[in-house]
Amino acid sequence: METNGKILNVSRRDFLKVSAVSMAALSISPAGLYAAGDDEIKVALIGCGGRGTGALQQFIEAGTKMLNLKVKVVALTDPQKDRLEKTAKEHNVPTEMCFSTFDGYKKVVASDAQYVILGTSPNFRPVHLEAAIEAGKNVFMEKPVCVDPQGCRRVIAAGEKAKEKKLAIVAGTQRRHEKSYRETAAAIEQGAIGQIMGGRVWWCGGALWKTERKPGESDAMYMVRNWVSFAEMSGDHIVEQHVHNLDVANWFIGRTPKQALGFGGRARRKTGDQFDFFSVDLDYGDDLTIHSMCRQINNTHGPVSEAFVGTNGTTSGGSFKMANKKNLNMPKFPDGDPYVIEHFDLITSVREGKPLNEAKTVAESTLTAIMGRISAYTGQYVRWSDLTTNKDSQFYNLRLSPSAEDFEKGDVKAPADEVAPIPGKDA
Repeated sequence: METNGKILNVSRRDFLKVSAVSMAALSISPAGLYAAGDDEIKVALIGCGGRGTGALQQFIEAGTKMLNLKVKVVALTDPQKDRLEKTAKEHNVPTEMCFSTFDGYKKVVASDAQYVILGTSPNFRPVHLEAAIEAGKNVFMEKPVCVDPQGCRRVIAAGEKAKEKKLAIVAGTQRRHEKSYRETAAAIEQGAIGQIMGGRVWWCGGALWKTERKPGESDAMYMVRNWVSFAEMSGDHIVEQHVHNLDVANWFIGRTPKQALGFGGRARRKTGDQFDFFSVDLDYGDDLTIHSMCRQINNTHGPVSEAFVGTNGTTSGGSFKMANKKNLNMPKFPDGDPYVIEHFDLITSVREGKPLNEAKTVAESTLTAIMGRISAYTGQYVRWSDLTTNKDSQFYNLRLSPSAEDFEKGDVKAPADEVAPIPGKDA
């Protein structure tokens, strides 16, 4: 929540209250859900790439297989016509409801869809979320949700508007919908491992795809096709991938970090302007430091995990160990594919009149990653307040360019390939 420019933290207790809403929905039979409205729901998709179409399929599975509802896809948009046409054919979407321009999202949110899935690259997310909420749509948005501090604040503000309009927003941080992680969060809330004293979060793996520029291709389309190579599009991989692990840290600890200091570098990439690796210390206050590490380098060890040490136990991923036996009041969480359950939670919360709203938590986790990226790019300590409340900070109004608005205006100039930030100065 943003109050007078200040972003407030969400406690673990607040999270469990939100989880309880989802669990209440789980206890309702499909027949009860039918009573909440018609047995057909309509959905639209913004962004027909791999993650967007994957999320659409998982939405359909949640609606049809878990809730016995009919799901109709009513509108699509993507600037890449081949992807748009393929998705339209798969879901029988009429041509007049398919839009291949960068402002096509405006026509999608004007459709009769009740739900809109935001599956583009992250730089477009704040603009698309604002439009969807303004149009009265419930939203599933993929993570991360922005690439700079301004974008984060816009997402949080849109989330507050959604609360006023009683609209749901669920994010693609699927660990928050995964049974083992939910159980661990509940155990931590009940003191199972005591006070968290330290830990580490890792997302280490190989490089993603890279795309060479086509002859005569515009800068805009080159960046769209090669979005995982440009920080302006993805936020860099510390934001695009590692946000998952950082989200777990914020969730389990129950607050956001106060400051970050990190480093990183680039040695192997051939396109774009991102780093190959990051190493960041996150200071959460009260003598608690979490080490964050991520890399995209082929043929290297690739763990993706989180681990925390408490005064009375430890966690590893979605499991926990207690030093002493403790009776826990463990809620019954749904088991299954969390990528599907997150859509189940979205739909049921809407149909039961208790809309989930994850805008703030995912925005803050995204901003945690952005804070680490800025520190690594500049070599400077970056404080949470520099990004949220201190308008005099050099980082407060940081805005990566080209922006989503630039794509709409047709004013896109791609950054140079094989050029990346270099912190500090020569000796």
